[in-house]
Amino acid sequence: MDRAAQLIILRGNSGSGKTTTGKALQRKFGYGTMLISQDIVRREMLFVKDGPNPKANQLLFELAQYGKSHCKIVILEGILNSKWYKQLFENLLKEFNNHIFAYYFDIPFEETLARHQHKPNA
Repeated sequence: MDRAAQLIILRGNSGSGKTTTGKALQRKFGYGTMLISQDIVRREMLFVKDGPNPKANQLLFELAQYGKSHCKIVILEGILNSKWYKQLFENLLKEFNNHIFAYYFDIPFEETLARHQHKPNA
């Protein structure tokens, strides 16, 4: 690739808008943008629970590596508990050479509850 791939990390509680924002960014940036959803990897691809020493950790990293090699922008979105995914974040920091933009969606608990009433998987 001509320039280094960039990583965008979107974190936050369930129902905070991470997935919606990730999809919108992917459409905005266009072709060559990879979207990695923690929920898809964990719940659907691996069918595992989240928790300490997450089983999705390695696959999320390998998908991000693939994106780095083949895409201009990689978007990783999910709850991504900072304690459980610390090793992933450290590995991504090294892998993407600090070309990372990380955002945390901090919405009030009441708003989270209201949004969950409209989610089919809540």
